Amino acid sequence: MKKILNEYWLLIVIASVVLIIDQVTKAIVRANIPFGGRWMPLEWLAPYFRFVHWENTGAAFGLFQQGGVVFAILAVIVSVFIVVYYPQVPRDATLMRVSLAMQMGGALGNLIDRIVFGPVTDFISVLGFPVFNIADSSITIGVGLLILGLWLSEQRESQGEQAEDQKAQEELEAPEELV
Repeated sequence: MKKILNEYWLLIVIASVVLIIDQVTKAIVRANIPFGGRWMPLEWLAPYFRFVHWENTGAAFGLFQQGGVVFAILAVIVSVFIVVYYPQVPRDATLMRVSLAMQMGGALGNLIDRIVFGPVTDFISVLGFPVFNIADSSITIGVGLLILGLWLSEQRESQGEQAEDQKAQEELEAPEELV
């Protein structure tokens, strides 16, 4: 058990925090804003940002409506994949580990809504962008961090190869010492 916690502690902590924040905010919205209603205490900000109570039967940001069952199954598959793949990510690849944890927390947050309520509760409305929630944000930011982490890893590998090539070239060009 200690070995499992040692390996998965970051995944457990981040995914749990995302999941708790997501579920608490959705519960607050469901309890305080009628379906289709909106709330913004700063009226001058309302044209740009507001809280609304909306439901989504599709994917993040209102895409692929009526695909709830497919996305529930996909959330389970993604979560299992993350649990299996996570130990293979190097421990010093913190950005990649955080990104996977954020994606898992978001996937589980929306999965809980699909299982308990059917549709997912969305409540953040920014300009004309589709309404979204904390889970959607976490998944999106997690994917962005994963791409950034992969790119940074590739850059480090490329720089390491260049340094090795330069060292080999210098060794070839160095005059041999006379004995």
